[in-house]
Amino acid sequence: MAIATPARCVTDPWKSFPARIARIRPEVPGVATFELVFEDAAVQRDFVFLPGQFNMLYVPGVGESAISISGDPVDRSCVPHTVREAGNVTHALSRLRPGATIGVRGPFGSSWPLEECRGCDVVVVAGGIGLAPLRPAVHELLRREGDGTLTLLYGARVPSGLLYRDQFDQWRAQGCDVRLTVDRAEPGWSGEVGVVTLLLDRLPIPRPERTVLLTCGPEVMMWYTVQSALRRGIAVERIYVSLERNMNCAVGLCGHCQLGPEFICKDGPVLRFDRVSPFLKVHDL
Repeated sequence: MAIATPARCVTDPWKSFPARIARIRPEVPGVATFELVFEDAAVQRDFVFLPGQFNMLYVPGVGESAISISGDPVDRSCVPHTVREAGNVTHALSRLRPGATIGVRGPFGSSWPLEECRGCDVVVVAGGIGLAPLRPAVHELLRREGDGTLTLLYGARVPSGLLYRDQFDQWRAQGCDVRLTVDRAEPGWSGEVGVVTLLLDRLPIPRPERTVLLTCGPEVMMWYTVQSALRRGIAVERIYVSLERNMNCAVGLCGHCQLGPEFICKDGPVLRFDRVSPFLKVHDL
Protein backbone atom coordinates (compact mmCIF):
# COMPACT_ATOMS: atom_id res chain seq x y z
CA MET A 1 0.00 0.00 0.00
CA ALA A 2 1.22 3.47 -0.87
CA ILE A 3 2.15 5.92 1.85
CA ALA A 4 3.21 9.54 1.76
CA THR A 5 6.44 10.23 -0.11
CA PRO A 6 9.45 9.91 2.23
CA ALA A 7 11.24 13.08 3.21
CA ARG A 8 14.46 14.16 1.56
CA CYS A 9 17.39 13.27 3.77
CA VAL A 10 18.75 16.15 5.86
CA THR A 11 22.49 15.65 6.39
CA ASP A 12 22.56 17.38 9.79
CA PRO A 13 19.06 17.94 11.22
CA TRP A 14 20.44 20.17 13.99
CA LYS A 15 22.25 22.59 11.70
CA SER A 16 20.51 25.94 11.26
CA PHE A 17 21.29 28.08 8.21
CA PRO A 18 20.96 31.87 8.34
CA ALA A 19 18.34 33.26 5.99
CA ARG A 20 17.34 36.82 5.20
CA ILE A 21 13.72 37.93 5.07
CA ALA A 22 13.57 39.22 1.50
CA ARG A 23 9.90 40.13 1.49
CA ILE A 24 6.86 39.98 3.76
CA ARG A 25 3.58 39.60 1.94
CA PRO A 26 0.46 40.29 4.09
CA GLU A 27 -2.18 37.65 3.32
CA VAL A 28 -5.11 38.04 5.73
CA PRO A 29 -5.39 39.58 9.22
CA GLY A 30 -2.80 37.88 11.44
CA VAL A 31 -1.23 35.93 8.57
CA ALA A 32 1.69 36.85 6.30
CA THR A 33 4.01 35.04 3.92
CA PHE A 34 7.72 35.43 4.66
CA GLU A 35 9.91 34.96 1.59
CA LEU A 36 13.32 33.77 2.81
CA VAL A 37 16.64 33.71 0.99
CA PHE A 38 19.59 31.80 2.46
CA GLU A 39 22.66 33.95 3.01
CA ASP A 40 24.84 31.21 1.53
CA ALA A 41 24.15 31.17 -2.23
CA ALA A 42 25.08 27.48 -2.42
CA VAL A 43 22.52 26.57 0.24
CA GLN A 44 19.88 28.57 -1.64
CA ARG A 45 20.76 26.86 -4.89
CA ASP A 46 20.70 23.35 -3.45
CA PHE A 47 17.65 23.68 -1.18
CA VAL A 48 14.96 21.23 -2.29
CA PHE A 49 11.70 20.39 -0.56
CA LEU A 50 8.69 18.19 -1.24
CA PRO A 51 5.12 19.56 -1.06
CA GLY A 52 3.83 19.20 2.48
CA GLN A 53 7.20 19.39 4.25
CA PHE A 54 8.11 22.01 6.84
CA ASN A 55 11.11 23.93 8.18
CA MET A 56 12.02 24.92 11.71
CA LEU A 57 12.29 28.72 11.81
CA TYR A 58 14.50 30.12 14.57
CA VAL A 59 14.10 33.66 15.89
CA PRO A 60 17.26 34.49 17.89
CA GLY A 61 16.58 34.89 21.59
CA VAL A 62 13.03 33.58 21.29
CA GLY A 63 12.95 30.03 19.93
CA GLU A 64 11.89 27.83 17.02
CA SER A 65 8.59 27.08 15.35
CA ALA A 66 7.62 24.47 12.76
CA ILE A 67 6.22 26.22 9.67
CA SER A 68 5.11 24.58 6.43
CA ILE A 69 6.86 25.61 3.24
CA SER A 70 4.16 27.27 1.15
CA GLY A 71 5.83 28.09 -2.16
CA ASP A 72 6.26 26.50 -5.55
CA PRO A 73 8.85 23.68 -5.31
CA VAL A 74 10.44 24.60 -8.64
CA ASP A 75 10.95 28.27 -7.73
CA ARG A 76 14.48 28.53 -6.30
CA SER A 77 14.43 32.33 -5.90
CA CYS A 78 13.12 32.18 -2.31
CA VAL A 79 11.59 29.82 0.27
CA PRO A 80 8.14 31.09 1.31
CA HIS A 81 6.51 30.29 4.65
CA THR A 82 2.97 31.44 5.41
CA VAL A 83 2.85 32.23 9.13
CA ARG A 84 -0.09 32.79 11.44
CA GLU A 85 0.56 34.65 14.70
CA ALA A 86 -0.22 32.03 17.33
CA GLY A 87 2.61 31.89 19.88
CA ASN A 88 5.80 33.50 21.15
CA VAL A 89 7.92 32.62 18.13
CA THR A 90 5.37 33.59 15.48
CA HIS A 91 4.59 36.83 17.34
CA ALA A 92 8.31 37.65 17.38
CA LEU A 93 8.56 36.75 13.70
CA SER A 94 5.67 39.08 12.87
CA ARG A 95 7.59 41.99 14.40
CA LEU A 96 10.57 41.49 12.09
CA ARG A 97 10.99 43.45 8.89
CA PRO A 98 12.58 42.70 5.49
CA GLY A 99 16.33 42.47 5.85
CA ALA A 100 16.22 40.73 9.23
CA THR A 101 18.00 37.38 9.59
CA ILE A 102 16.56 34.22 11.13
CA GLY A 103 17.71 30.60 11.30
CA VAL A 104 16.28 27.80 9.17
CA ARG A 105 16.76 24.06 9.49
CA GLY A 106 15.07 21.46 7.38
CA PRO A 107 13.19 20.43 5.37
CA PHE A 108 11.53 17.84 7.57
CA GLY A 109 8.64 15.42 7.42
CA SER A 110 6.65 13.46 4.89
CA SER A 111 4.98 14.94 1.84
CA TRP A 112 1.79 14.70 -0.20
CA PRO A 113 1.64 11.45 -2.26
CA LEU A 114 1.91 13.03 -5.70
CA GLU A 115 3.07 9.81 -7.36
CA GLU A 116 -0.15 8.13 -6.25
CA CYS A 117 -2.09 10.99 -7.86
CA ARG A 118 -0.87 10.12 -11.37
CA GLY A 119 -3.85 9.36 -13.60
CA CYS A 120 -6.28 10.07 -10.77
CA ASP A 121 -8.80 12.78 -10.02
CA VAL A 122 -7.50 14.78 -7.06
CA VAL A 123 -9.69 16.65 -4.59
CA VAL A 124 -7.89 19.12 -2.32
CA VAL A 125 -9.90 20.26 0.72
CA ALA A 126 -8.51 23.09 2.85
CA GLY A 127 -9.72 25.17 5.74
CA GLY A 128 -8.22 28.54 6.72
CA ILE A 129 -4.44 28.44 7.11
CA GLY A 130 -4.57 24.80 5.97
CA LEU A 131 -4.21 25.92 2.36
CA ALA A 132 -0.58 26.92 3.01
CA PRO A 133 0.91 23.38 3.17
CA LEU A 134 -1.32 22.34 0.26
CA ARG A 135 -0.32 25.17 -2.09
CA PRO A 136 2.97 23.49 -3.18
CA ALA A 137 0.97 20.36 -4.06
CA VAL A 138 -1.47 22.43 -6.12
CA HIS A 139 1.46 23.91 -8.06
CA GLU A 140 2.88 20.44 -8.76
CA LEU A 141 -0.48 18.90 -9.67
CA LEU A 142 -1.15 21.69 -12.16
CA ARG A 143 2.04 20.67 -13.98
CA ARG A 144 1.23 16.97 -14.25
CA GLU A 145 0.57 15.37 -17.61
CA GLY A 146 -2.13 12.88 -18.48
CA ASP A 147 -5.74 12.51 -17.46
CA GLY A 148 -7.16 13.38 -14.09
CA THR A 149 -8.97 16.43 -12.77
CA LEU A 150 -7.90 18.75 -9.98
CA THR A 151 -10.45 20.35 -7.66
CA LEU A 152 -9.77 22.74 -4.78
CA LEU A 153 -12.47 23.09 -2.13
CA TYR A 154 -11.49 25.88 0.22
CA GLY A 155 -13.31 27.42 3.17
CA ALA A 156 -12.61 30.17 5.69
CA ARG A 157 -14.57 31.88 8.44
CA VAL A 158 -15.08 35.06 6.40
CA PRO A 159 -14.15 36.13 2.84
CA SER A 160 -11.33 38.33 4.16
CA GLY A 161 -9.80 35.17 5.68
CA LEU A 162 -9.26 33.39 2.33
CA LEU A 163 -5.55 32.98 1.57
CA TYR A 164 -3.95 33.54 -1.84
CA ARG A 165 -7.08 35.02 -3.46
CA ASP A 166 -4.89 36.64 -6.12
CA GLN A 167 -3.94 33.15 -7.40
CA PHE A 168 -7.37 31.57 -7.78
CA ASP A 169 -8.05 32.92 -11.29
CA GLN A 170 -4.63 31.74 -12.45
CA TRP A 171 -5.26 28.27 -11.05
CA ARG A 172 -8.65 28.16 -12.77
CA ALA A 173 -7.02 29.16 -16.06
CA GLN A 174 -4.57 26.27 -15.63
CA GLY A 175 -7.43 23.80 -15.20
CA CYS A 176 -8.11 23.66 -11.47
CA ASP A 177 -11.78 23.76 -10.43
CA VAL A 178 -11.64 26.20 -7.49
CA ARG A 179 -14.72 26.29 -5.24
CA LEU A 180 -14.91 28.60 -2.24
CA THR A 181 -17.13 28.93 0.80
CA VAL A 182 -17.19 30.93 4.03
CA ASP A 183 -18.87 30.44 7.38
CA ARG A 184 -20.11 34.02 7.44
CA ALA A 185 -20.55 36.41 4.50
CA GLU A 186 -19.23 39.95 4.38
CA PRO A 187 -20.45 42.87 2.23
CA GLY A 188 -19.72 42.12 -1.43
CA TRP A 189 -19.50 38.34 -1.02
CA SER A 190 -21.70 36.50 -3.54
CA GLY A 191 -20.24 33.02 -3.14
CA GLU A 192 -21.20 30.01 -1.07
CA VAL A 193 -21.91 30.26 2.66
CA GLY A 194 -21.47 27.14 4.77
CA VAL A 195 -18.85 24.68 5.93
CA VAL A 196 -16.39 23.36 3.38
CA THR A 197 -17.65 19.79 3.75
CA LEU A 198 -20.88 20.87 2.04
CA LEU A 199 -18.85 21.60 -1.09
CA LEU A 200 -17.56 18.03 -1.01
CA ASP A 201 -21.06 16.65 -0.47
CA ARG A 202 -22.21 18.43 -3.67
CA LEU A 203 -19.12 17.75 -5.77
CA PRO A 204 -19.58 15.31 -8.69
CA ILE A 205 -17.18 12.40 -8.23
CA PRO A 206 -17.57 10.32 -11.39
CA ARG A 207 -14.87 7.77 -10.57
CA PRO A 208 -14.37 7.48 -6.81
CA GLU A 209 -12.17 4.41 -7.28
CA ARG A 210 -9.66 6.66 -9.07
CA THR A 211 -9.93 9.67 -6.75
CA VAL A 212 -7.34 10.82 -4.18
CA LEU A 213 -8.27 13.31 -1.46
CA LEU A 214 -5.75 15.59 0.27
CA THR A 215 -6.93 17.69 3.21
CA CYS A 216 -5.51 20.12 5.76
CA GLY A 217 -7.22 22.41 8.24
CA PRO A 218 -8.76 22.23 11.70
CA GLU A 219 -8.95 18.60 12.81
CA VAL A 220 -12.73 18.68 13.19
CA MET A 221 -12.99 19.90 9.60
CA MET A 222 -10.69 17.14 8.37
CA TRP A 223 -12.63 14.51 10.31
CA TYR A 224 -15.95 15.46 8.68
CA THR A 225 -14.27 15.88 5.29
CA VAL A 226 -13.04 12.30 5.51
CA GLN A 227 -16.48 11.03 6.54
CA SER A 228 -18.01 12.75 3.51
CA ALA A 229 -15.32 11.31 1.23
CA LEU A 230 -15.93 7.80 2.53
CA ARG A 231 -19.66 8.16 1.93
CA ARG A 232 -18.90 9.23 -1.64
CA GLY A 233 -16.96 6.03 -2.25
CA ILE A 234 -13.37 7.28 -1.94
CA ALA A 235 -11.28 4.51 -0.36
CA VAL A 236 -9.66 5.30 2.98
CA GLU A 237 -6.32 4.23 1.46
CA ARG A 238 -6.60 7.22 -0.89
CA ILE A 239 -7.28 9.85 1.79
CA TYR A 240 -4.37 11.86 3.25
CA VAL A 241 -4.33 14.44 6.03
CA SER A 242 -1.71 16.89 7.30
CA LEU A 243 -1.59 17.20 11.07
CA GLU A 244 -0.24 19.93 13.31
CA ARG A 245 1.29 19.32 16.71
CA ASN A 246 3.74 21.07 19.04
CA MET A 247 7.02 20.19 17.32
CA ASN A 248 10.27 20.94 19.13
CA CYS A 249 13.03 18.76 17.71
CA ALA A 250 11.62 17.88 14.23
CA VAL A 251 13.29 14.44 14.31
CA GLY A 252 11.04 12.45 16.68
CA LEU A 253 13.27 12.56 19.79
CA CYS A 254 11.50 14.89 22.21
CA GLY A 255 8.06 13.25 21.96
CA HIS A 256 6.12 16.53 22.03
CA CYS A 257 4.36 15.74 18.76
CA GLN A 258 3.48 12.09 19.48
CA LEU A 259 0.01 10.99 18.37
CA GLY A 260 -0.56 7.37 19.33
CA PRO A 261 2.41 5.48 17.83
CA GLU A 262 3.16 8.24 15.31
CA PHE A 263 5.55 11.17 15.66
CA ILE A 264 4.04 13.94 13.56
CA CYS A 265 7.37 15.68 12.89
CA LYS A 266 9.02 12.49 11.60
CA ASP A 267 6.26 10.15 10.41
CA GLY A 268 4.09 13.07 9.28
CA PRO A 269 2.90 15.72 9.00
CA VAL A 270 1.26 14.09 5.96
CA LEU A 271 -0.22 10.74 6.87
CA ARG A 272 -2.73 8.38 5.35
CA PHE A 273 -5.93 8.80 7.30
CA ASP A 274 -6.28 5.18 8.37
CA ARG A 275 -2.94 5.44 10.22
CA VAL A 276 -4.21 8.16 12.56
CA SER A 277 -7.99 7.86 12.60
CA PRO A 278 -8.13 5.87 15.88
CA PHE A 279 -6.40 8.73 17.71
CA LEU A 280 -8.01 11.86 16.29
CA LYS A 281 -11.02 11.69 18.60
CA VAL A 282 -9.07 10.86 21.77
CA HIS A 283 -8.89 13.79 24.18
CA ASP A 284 -5.45 15.20 25.08
CA LEU A 285 -3.63 13.53 22.18
